[in-house]
Amino acid sequence: MGVLSHLEPKEVFHYFEEICQIPHPSYKEEKISDYCMKFAKDHGLTAYQDEQKNVIMIKEATKGYEDKETVVLQGHLDMVCQKTPDYEIDFLNDPLELEIDGDYVQAKGTTLGGDDGIAVAYGLALLASNTIPHPRLEVILTTGEEVGLIGATGIDVSMCKGRRMINLDSEDEGVFLAGCAGGASVAVSLPVQRAEMEGQLCEITVTGLIGGHSGTEINKGRANSNVLLGITLDHLAQQCGISLVSFAGGDKDNAIPRETKAEILIQPDEKQAFYAALEEYNQTIKAAFGQSDPGIKVIVEEKAEGTYKAVTQEGFASILQYFKEMPNGVQAMSKDIEDLVETSLNMGTALLKDEEMCMGYAVRSSVDTEKEKLIAKMREILQKWNGTMKVSGQYPGWQYNPDSKLREDMIEVFERLYGRKPVVEAIHAGVECGLFAEKMEGLDCVSIGPDMDDIHTTEERMSISSVKRVWEFLLEVLKK
Repeated sequence: MGVLSHLEPKEVFHYFEEICQIPHPSYKEEKISDYCMKFAKDHGLTAYQDEQKNVIMIKEATKGYEDKETVVLQGHLDMVCQKTPDYEIDFLNDPLELEIDGDYVQAKGTTLGGDDGIAVAYGLALLASNTIPHPRLEVILTTGEEVGLIGATGIDVSMCKGRRMINLDSEDEGVFLAGCAGGASVAVSLPVQRAEMEGQLCEITVTGLIGGHSGTEINKGRANSNVLLGITLDHLAQQCGISLVSFAGGDKDNAIPRETKAEILIQPDEKQAFYAALEEYNQTIKAAFGQSDPGIKVIVEEKAEGTYKAVTQEGFASILQYFKEMPNGVQAMSKDIEDLVETSLNMGTALLKDEEMCMGYAVRSSVDTEKEKLIAKMREILQKWNGTMKVSGQYPGWQYNPDSKLREDMIEVFERLYGRKPVVEAIHAGVECGLFAEKMEGLDCVSIGPDMDDIHTTEERMSISSVKRVWEFLLEVLKK
């Protein structure tokens, strides 16, 4: 018996638990994609799988619904893989360890992958049923969504007839998403040189942060461990002589990093000044981020004295100045929609290699020209230190459609079921609807999903009762 086998709706949680047993990080979706193709074969469905491992499964209408418009259900196969420092897991081979806490499903020590495993589970449960009435269904499951909407960019949807799409990649029940920001991934490289230096090797760590999704949580004032450690090192360097040996933090450019480590060299006669400066700065950051990240702290572990290859002082100074000059976080709020972020960037990854300092950013904006201006600003800053950048995974924003018939129908069903109006809004995070709107002329699209908290973090959890209500709502929409 599975951990979720007693939950309702049984068919949805059955497939969700199966998905959680199959490793499916971004760039490594082969196993989950092949699982979906086997599912389609076992259920006699027409199915397509491309080189990127995107999957499209088609089921014809049930009796009495042959003349109804085709409905497209869309989600993505990959998940963001994060874990707590003390939890052991191989995300390429190990299953997730599911837990139930009251009304919530979560994974022990890791992200849950409800974003967007629940979309896959909903789709499979619908396709497997012999009793649910529905029009022709086209279920599109993409790869690489979390790393730049890669699968949706390259997918061929010419076999699809539907022009009414329900995207299942939202995290707030009762909220109908009708627009989103566009974005891009930006890889930055600063050249560095190294020289042999002597000193006390110390590992310094910024830890205890909450992190989060660089779209939906970027406006919550949470600390970015990469940026914060860079600024911390700058503060320490002003108080005593230190040298940089290593720097590493973050796994994904679109996740606000929770923990970053650096190895530095300090001179034995400056230890007292170093620890005094560190204690002072610890109090400063706790005051600044105590509410958004209550567990935040900077810790140091002393290692062996010796000779190490460290970044030259000139190169270290350039890195520290870069951290101070390169913007991060919210850059502008929407002029049209209250409390909506318009433009932002997030330094999700940072890694010091032998001859370069590499950073990965997620850049987002609901205004394409502002996105391009921000990227141009980043390029201009980089030129000061002969840095380079590569822009990839660009995707368009999804423009609000004031005349959406699908949205009207879904609102009517929601009001009938729950006696209240849903919230209709746009978000700063990216979803794939904009790309599909470019590929499928006349596409009418709405994005929905059950309640999920803290996606892309190890605190991610999904409401059981909400999964059930959204399932029931989805069935009523398909009837209509």
